[in-house]
Amino acid sequence: MSTEKYIDSILSKYQKQGLEVLVQISQCSLAVGAKGIFNTLKERLPDDMSVDYSGCDGACFVAPKIHYEKDIRHYLEGISVTNSADSKVGDYINSQTRIVLENAGTISASNIYGYLGTMGFSALGRALEQSPEEIVDLIEDSGLKGRGGAYFPVSAKWRSALSTNSQERHLVVNAEEGEPGVFKDRHVMESVPFRLIEGALIAAYSTNCTSIRLYVNAEAHLSFNRMQKALDICRSEGFLGSNIMGTDFTIDIEIMKGAGGYVCGEESTLLNTIEGKRREPRLRPPFPTESGLNQQPTIINNVETLCNLPWIVLNGPDQFKKIGDSDTPGTKIISLSGSVRKPGVVELPMGSNLEDLLIKFGDVSNMEDLSGIAIGGPSSGVIPSSEATNLFIGPGFIDGKSVMLGAGGVIALSKETNVLQVVRKLSEYNANESCGKCTPCREGTQRLLEMMGTGSEGTPINWTGLGGLAEVINAASLCGLGQAAGNPVLSYNTYFQ
Repeated sequence: MSTEKYIDSILSKYQKQGLEVLVQISQCSLAVGAKGIFNTLKERLPDDMSVDYSGCDGACFVAPKIHYEKDIRHYLEGISVTNSADSKVGDYINSQTRIVLENAGTISASNIYGYLGTMGFSALGRALEQSPEEIVDLIEDSGLKGRGGAYFPVSAKWRSALSTNSQERHLVVNAEEGEPGVFKDRHVMESVPFRLIEGALIAAYSTNCTSIRLYVNAEAHLSFNRMQKALDICRSEGFLGSNIMGTDFTIDIEIMKGAGGYVCGEESTLLNTIEGKRREPRLRPPFPTESGLNQQPTIINNVETLCNLPWIVLNGPDQFKKIGDSDTPGTKIISLSGSVRKPGVVELPMGSNLEDLLIKFGDVSNMEDLSGIAIGGPSSGVIPSSEATNLFIGPGFIDGKSVMLGAGGVIALSKETNVLQVVRKLSEYNANESCGKCTPCREGTQRLLEMMGTGSEGTPINWTGLGGLAEVINAASLCGLGQAAGNPVLSYNTYFQ
């Protein structure tokens, strides 16, 4: 049986019972009563209507939301809810370029049929009909880079692991996402969990991996539960385990909770915690692709990265390269929050303008109403709002100095917000989250806080000394987190002194 016929055979088991109403239940909508609406509709709707749940479509600013095909307003009396077909939602989503978040909020997250009905697992089927090397070549041709913050070419990481001779090879899906102000991976897992599974399977097949581990932030309870259910469904329907989709490909995915702490997002620290060791980074080299989990070659890919794979396999590398920047093709998901009228999750082409993001999607009417913009979390820094017009979404230091996009968090700061206090908070977070292994990070981040003080306005601060210490911390720390811990101070020195 071909993989295409296999998918059809699974879909044929689905018996749709009348009109389906989807309540978008995600981390954002739970805070505004989505679960209660779900329970109420289950009681109110007649037997020929079914109630199910999806994840959030990204328009968090109008939550709670429901998705339905016919008018059911007479069942919604006394319920404050937004229809996903509302123009506010449609304009927001249709203005984006969606690859990873395609169909988020409009297909069920509780069963596999909605995903299969929108070409789900067709990319895996197509990949399984080709050789692993052909898929690696295809991903290399697409120019896909990692979306976890480092933006390392995906195919280069894969080839490094493949070049290491070993009977075992591991894939670890990094869903730690511990940065304050970043919530896009959680949206992906809660809205399109089967896409992540499909992407992970394509990666594992292409690189001859013998195991897959999904490492989820310990506090992302909904994401963990939703992924766990999706994995169980995939096992029962033949998309995980032995002879996947009727082929010779056999592999499973083990899901686990992270050990807690920002540093767990760092690759080698993550591996240590899986092995039951202390949460601290390893010396490199060797790199994980050479000697990772249990000293065997290990590929660590981010959630968003892997979710690009099905689209690329189905549409081809040439189509992917038409989106975004020539050096970094494709899209980037931005977690947009703070002093904006429309907080949410936005997927835009690489190279998009930062000011356009805030005005068009955040609905910021006047950039001068912002005291600054915190970008990329505690490993990055803060810029004045006036700089946004010249900055673009992409890898590396987007200002050429100390501010980087990282995993994609953008927080708008109100005019009343004291930027120095924000920099203190970011620096305090870095100091508290230091694993303590290396002296520059352990001692230096605490010293930064002492030098900045906690005092009142007008207290003299030695910014020259602070800047010098921040540069030393960045230059001498062991891991990528310590090597960016001085960036909040450096950004303040550059733009606000």
